[in-house]
Amino acid sequence: MSDPVHAAGGVLYRPTAGGIEVCLVHRPRYDDWSLPKGTFKTGESALTAAVREVAEETGVSGIPELRLPEVAYTLPNGRPKTVQFWLMRAGDEGPVQDTDEVDQLVWLPLAEAAGRLSYPDERPLLDRVAALPPVTAVVALVRHAHAGERKKWAGRDALRPIDPLGQQQAGRVADELTSFRPRRLTAAPPLRCKQTLEPLAEALGGMPIVLDSAFAEPSDPADLPARLTVAQSRLRQLRADQRVVVCSQGKVIPPLLALLHDAENPEPFKTRKGDGWLLTWSGERLLDASRL
Repeated sequence: MSDPVHAAGGVLYRPTAGGIEVCLVHRPRYDDWSLPKGTFKTGESALTAAVREVAEETGVSGIPELRLPEVAYTLPNGRPKTVQFWLMRAGDEGPVQDTDEVDQLVWLPLAEAAGRLSYPDERPLLDRVAALPPVTAVVALVRHAHAGERKKWAGRDALRPIDPLGQQQAGRVADELTSFRPRRLTAAPPLRCKQTLEPLAEALGGMPIVLDSAFAEPSDPADLPARLTVAQSRLRQLRADQRVVVCSQGKVIPPLLALLHDAENPEPFKTRKGDGWLLTWSGERLLDASRL
């Protein structure tokens, strides 16, 4: 069997007086109307590829808000293809960059867009968006990057820095989340948490990183439940900034996500160093928590 083609794209929307409009692109090569999407470049994450492809095909910088269901189908040559989609709010607008691929674009209400789409596989994505309440806040919750081994560090653990692998991971965090356009960067006090967000802060023009112990592992494990309650309360406050990045630690993130989901088992929320989650809210309701 041929290796699958991996692609990513977005349901790009903008608010209107009557609801929202989404963007469709026309590809003269196929004479079709579709959602903007394209294949990964070497080393790209799915989210980075999705944001890049949306910008290239529409001229609009999409701000990721929520991960949508994956679309899978078979190409005419028999090769399987999967496309990972995100809901994106329209940001700055400019000219279409990929003029060889796209010659027209339209903004349509959801029902009209569904009727214009050439591919039935993409229509359920618009049904999903139509069923969503308005997105009011998105938080990217990231685990700090790799910082060597605790037992090999002779100083205070709070001062243990990220290592070369961690620096690469911090760069990837910046690549993924610059397009997210956060309005606030928050990190647990350990140095490795702050350093994980430093490349992102630099990419955002020197945005300050606010240290907040609400997202730090307590020195006594018995204090973790109380710390999680504080972290949950702090997230509620941070949502007022609409788009926030928080860097926390490995013993906090899984139980915090379990708490947000009213789940007893934190195992499904285990997070590797340098990875994270996109948490999407409508008011007080958590709509989605998806891995970055």
